[in-house]
Amino acid sequence: MLKGEQWKRVRSILTPTFSAAKMKEIYTCGLSERAYKTSRYQIGVAAFSAAIQFDSDVFVGTILALQMVPLINTATETLVKNLKSHAESGNSFNIHKCFGCFTMDVIASVAFGTQVDSQNNPDDPFVHQASKFFAFTFFRPVMIFFMAFPFLLQPLAGLLPNKSRDEMNSFFIKCIQKMIKQRDDLPPEQRRRDFLQLMLDVRATNKHLSVEHFDVVNDADEQDCTDQGMDNGQENEPGHESTKRTQQKRMMTEDEVVGQSFIFLLAGYETSSNTLAFACYLLALHPECQKKLQEEVDEFFSRHETADYNNVQELKYLDMVICESLRLYPPAFRVARDVDQDTVVNGQLLPKGSSLEIPAGFLHYDPEHWTEPEKFIPDRFTPEAKASRHPFVYLPFGAGPRSCVGMRLAQLEIKMALLHIFRRFNVVACEDTEVPLELKSHTTLGPKNGILVKITKRENFEDES
Repeated sequence: MLKGEQWKRVRSILTPTFSAAKMKEIYTCGLSERAYKTSRYQIGVAAFSAAIQFDSDVFVGTILALQMVPLINTATETLVKNLKSHAESGNSFNIHKCFGCFTMDVIASVAFGTQVDSQNNPDDPFVHQASKFFAFTFFRPVMIFFMAFPFLLQPLAGLLPNKSRDEMNSFFIKCIQKMIKQRDDLPPEQRRRDFLQLMLDVRATNKHLSVEHFDVVNDADEQDCTDQGMDNGQENEPGHESTKRTQQKRMMTEDEVVGQSFIFLLAGYETSSNTLAFACYLLALHPECQKKLQEEVDEFFSRHETADYNNVQELKYLDMVICESLRLYPPAFRVARDVDQDTVVNGQLLPKGSSLEIPAGFLHYDPEHWTEPEKFIPDRFTPEAKASRHPFVYLPFGAGPRSCVGMRLAQLEIKMALLHIFRRFNVVACEDTEVPLELKSHTTLGPKNGILVKITKRENFEDES
């Protein structure tokens, strides 16, 4: 996996790419040309004003509202259509599988620049190769990096069957290389605005980003993108040697673009589909919480015709439900970090080169910090409750500079999917629902046998289709 200066350089590119600003940027894909130009002007003014006032939340919030939501909405519409057929059948079904298809569609769109419908078209070449990618279970955590970065880990690549590895590598590499050539042949205003394009945009930029601003979870990168951590290639002022040492040249090779697209496939597919499935499972077992969420959703749509990156932030109870689902079923039960210099913590020496594991799962269930930790209680995540806890007892996305770079994309697609599902449907536990769930953990924590539920149409929702 990437380490040291190479990791810092790639991360310096990806952190602002996944900022709230860029999430919103993808929103303009679904606007008319006139509306796009108007929105771009308004958002540009707001972003400029926020940058002057050093308001990082407004700055990144104003620029990501432009691009990502329509791409997610397209996949969400397909998901809702498929769930409608399950509601009409009245039979139980594996909702985890549905979410797997949904998240694959999202990642194919935003990271690979290709539109697929994995649930209704399983023979699509992208779906076929991606399914093979996730079918491997032997030595899976390391395997993903072999396939994502074969040019970095050649001595170990022999652990995978050569034919399968080469076939998958060849497909995805050719797919991205073809897309890169197509994008480069188009004028900038005609290029599709997705994460692939955002990575291509910074292939040769001369801007810099400092390592202190890589913490996506704590929004430190936002401030950096405004004015503090970036320059235009000019030399640092005298006396700022520490800044010189930590700034990273933001250039990305084609191989790294390909490799990061693989990582987006992994991160966006499993973690988001598992979290969506776990959230629906918990709400099916706690109908009083589901009703409270639906009331919030109904109130939301009484004020808004559509959902976008900005207004979904108003859904406080939805956010609490997602946070509590991630507490009970964190994507990774352990978070590992390498010690890059001798460090003493509470009198304990952590020698350079050692590996440190943080038991996120244990922290999430520690009764010292969580009353009745086995129970699903979304109110644990009210602003008051969060303020009373140490922030590091809740680590669904890790923390610090190596926190999950795709956190905002995951949160956005999870919120958009749940919002539209619970506007239209009830998710109901049935005789086929496994209680408690049997879990599996390869790269991420997931349900071993899927999640079987029933789904019914809400009586007060008028289907527009």
